[in-house]
Amino acid sequence: MTTVALVGNPNCGKTTIFNKLTGSSQRVGNWPGVTIEKKVGKLRGKKDVDIVDLPGVYSLSPYSPEEIITRNYLVHESPDVIINIVDASNLERNLYLTTQVMEMGIPVVIALNMMDIAENRGILIDIKELSKRLGCKVVPTCALKNDGLDDVSDTAIAEVGHVPGYLRFSDETENCIFKVSELIDNRNHATSRWYAIKLLERDELAQSEYEDILDEITPLIETLEKSKDDTGDGIIAEERYNAIGTIVSGVRKETKDNKETISDKIDKIVTNKWLGLPIFAGIMFITYYIAMTTVGAYFSGWVNDVFFGEWVLPGVQSWLESMNVDPVLIGLIVDGILAGVGAVLGFLPQVLVLFILLTILEDCGYMARICFVMDRIFRKFNLSGKSFIPLLVGTGCGIPGIMASRTIENETDRKLTVVTTTFMPCSAKLPIIALIAGALFGGSALVALFCYFLGIGCVLISGIILKKLRTFAGAPSVFIMELPPYHTPKFMNVVKTTLDRGWAFVKKAGTFILLACAIVWFLSAFSWNLTMVDDINDSMLASIGQAICWIFTPLGWGGDWQFSVATITGLLAKENVVGTFGVLFGFNEISEAGEEIWTVIAAMLGTVGGLSFLAFNMICAPCFAAIGAMRRELGTWKMTLLAVTYQCALAYVIAMMIFQFGSIIVYGTFSLWLIPTIIITILMIYLLIAKDPFKYFNNKSKEAIKC
Repeated sequence: MTTVALVGNPNCGKTTIFNKLTGSSQRVGNWPGVTIEKKVGKLRGKKDVDIVDLPGVYSLSPYSPEEIITRNYLVHESPDVIINIVDASNLERNLYLTTQVMEMGIPVVIALNMMDIAENRGILIDIKELSKRLGCKVVPTCALKNDGLDDVSDTAIAEVGHVPGYLRFSDETENCIFKVSELIDNRNHATSRWYAIKLLERDELAQSEYEDILDEITPLIETLEKSKDDTGDGIIAEERYNAIGTIVSGVRKETKDNKETISDKIDKIVTNKWLGLPIFAGIMFITYYIAMTTVGAYFSGWVNDVFFGEWVLPGVQSWLESMNVDPVLIGLIVDGILAGVGAVLGFLPQVLVLFILLTILEDCGYMARICFVMDRIFRKFNLSGKSFIPLLVGTGCGIPGIMASRTIENETDRKLTVVTTTFMPCSAKLPIIALIAGALFGGSALVALFCYFLGIGCVLISGIILKKLRTFAGAPSVFIMELPPYHTPKFMNVVKTTLDRGWAFVKKAGTFILLACAIVWFLSAFSWNLTMVDDINDSMLASIGQAICWIFTPLGWGGDWQFSVATITGLLAKENVVGTFGVLFGFNEISEAGEEIWTVIAAMLGTVGGLSFLAFNMICAPCFAAIGAMRRELGTWKMTLLAVTYQCALAYVIAMMIFQFGSIIVYGTFSLWLIPTIIITILMIYLLIAKDPFKYFNNKSKEAIKC
């Protein structure tokens, strides 16, 4: 068995190469943190070759979780060969990692990727000369066009067993490295040069492994530092960049003037301090408008009215009746399973259109700019711009969004991001948005935009409030991100990503939601003595709903137990909210227009109550699977329980504000619940503007960051 590790900087096309080599479909995005843990796949056509995709890193110094994962794998698991993916359009910066990888004594092949972008910029690279100067094989590739990938995999397999060359520093530094290596060699370590350099840099992890010989090594390092008048890591970094500069100047030629590129011109507008956010809001409005009201709405209407309304439900019912199937079983299949699952799948076209548009925005490079724009805003609310990447990922599904928080180095920032990621509307919440928009707001795309910015608003509010707690105190971590050049989205990538996300949506409908709908139907069709009921208000589900619905009275929808039940079933999967309505309101009885369920919901909720119901279900605790992901990232059930409690409390308060204040504005009515709402609002404003008790600590942290 041969193991090939893929190593490279973020945004160098590493995951794309992994997908091409293995036939996998790992997520590809134009921002760092797409790969947050190592992924393993078989090389196409060669089952005896494993390909390992490691997180993108800029160096092997363990400052971030990605760097720790990559470094630990290379040091402790020693793959047979490394394919180092290098961005040809940014050679100098990428070779900084290359030189460190080559010092590990593991065979290395360089995949010089993005050659098309380099050529478009007039950058010509002498491949043979680069290979000669580095001391390893170099293969030009263009992963998106599938160019050179067979060559790079064949070359990598052929290189197994061939130790590459390495970068030579000044004689004085080399002499120090040699002496340290001799001390390590006595312990017969295969990567003695790499360890020697790390010890010279005073790398804490390396020092912890060689504590017993530090007394012998330290004088050697101090002598070099005194001679060079610099720190050990400073000496190595300067000499490394000097050597890389010499290599690059000998192999690279630029045939065009270094003029402003099209990406630079676009960025001047879309990342502008004043225009960036309005442009983002406009683009998201257009995105949701197309998905919710035009193309998506047309196809969703057809699926609801024709496919399920005229074909599936009546057809299955007629067929079952013709087979003399027991009426109870017909009720379970038609009124329970098909009605519930159909209510969810009816929104599939809208979800798919939204996935297509979001994938295009990701693939062309625009979403990476949003992280840059939002960093400016997030920092004012004590959050790092790096937190916005998990939020973006979370718009597809909350679970990978929570996992993407691992890319945040600062522990308190990471925990804060885990708690707030699910405030963003994921794909499972889209049916709820579409339902409320259709029932109460004429299908307006502004409802979806409201949910999107409600999520961001809750993240910002949480940033201010939670940072005043000792658990989350501290200055936000530094956010460094490379903006990739804009490029035309690849058709197959858009199609594949959309289908993957859409299939995950359908699978969920066929498993969790199907089971939940069957249970909801059973509880709604039988009484506690297990006899079928004619009136649903006599069912077990009605009694359960009535027992808990009072909790939601201040939110405006506690009078009808169906909404309480739908909210609770949403904890299994958010799609269950709509699926439950499908069962409770008889989806199979809708007319061709398919508007009865909207009419019933609109009559029961009203405009303000509907908005309150929507807001609560957007912000409250996510599904159980996402809560499980939160538990993994937060480390303890106690912390997870506190996080879920905070999410539900924030959702409750915001929904109550919407209903109580909205009722005064829209209907001119108020209730006794308005008084506690005003008190809670004042308390919340106080928490937002109150002095930060950990301000001194935060300032000290910022000073440390500046240093």
